[in-house]
Amino acid sequence: MTDQKSPLLHRDDPSKEPLTGNIKVTRQDWLNVAMDVLVSDGVEQVKVLTLAERLQVSRSSFYWYFKSRQDLLDALLTFWENTNTAALISGTKASAKTITAAVCNVFNCFIDPSVFNTALDFAIRDWARRSGTVRRVLDQSDTKRLTALQQMFERFGYVPLEAKTRARVLYYMQIGYTDADLHEPMEERTALLPHYLLSFTGVEPLAEEIEASAAHARAVEAALMR
Repeated sequence: MTDQKSPLLHRDDPSKEPLTGNIKVTRQDWLNVAMDVLVSDGVEQVKVLTLAERLQVSRSSFYWYFKSRQDLLDALLTFWENTNTAALISGTKASAKTITAAVCNVFNCFIDPSVFNTALDFAIRDWARRSGTVRRVLDQSDTKRLTALQQMFERFGYVPLEAKTRARVLYYMQIGYTDADLHEPMEERTALLPHYLLSFTGVEPLAEEIEASAAHARAVEAALMR
């Protein structure tokens, strides 16, 4: 049974989305709490009554924003695709003068939870084990991500087969690396970065690329500790 928690509202500035009448929460509030439950307890616990209790509102208010529980679940999948998948694809297209800098851009996506929500990604993968529909959506998303990574390598002169292979190694290593939940200090992880980049690209990275990526990692770590 999920312990009751304070409402996970998204309105840091209520003036940007004023609530009127008896409406106490927004559609995004329902999505935020649904994502929290999905990550912590699994899709089976994403229930209207459970979410209403977490938000401390009546269950009927749910239907202001969603037709049904399935409508909410569909919205969660869409949100995940529009955030995680879109962020990773954007990272592969970010400005970079070398392939090692391009891979650093991808790493920067994975380590920043404000850009790529790793916990949500794994919750979706766990959900896909129980739903053929979600499995198909996940497979399509993985294909989009891998295609973007392959195209990134191709832009730096790798032939298609090598680009595809390196894209798969990079992507599946990163997914597995995160799944291993190593609790690895960021300092230790960044110390290995030059060796990872050489392994993934076959190219020695530039010192300034390593420093820029390490500085980004330190900034993310500092922000998470606040």
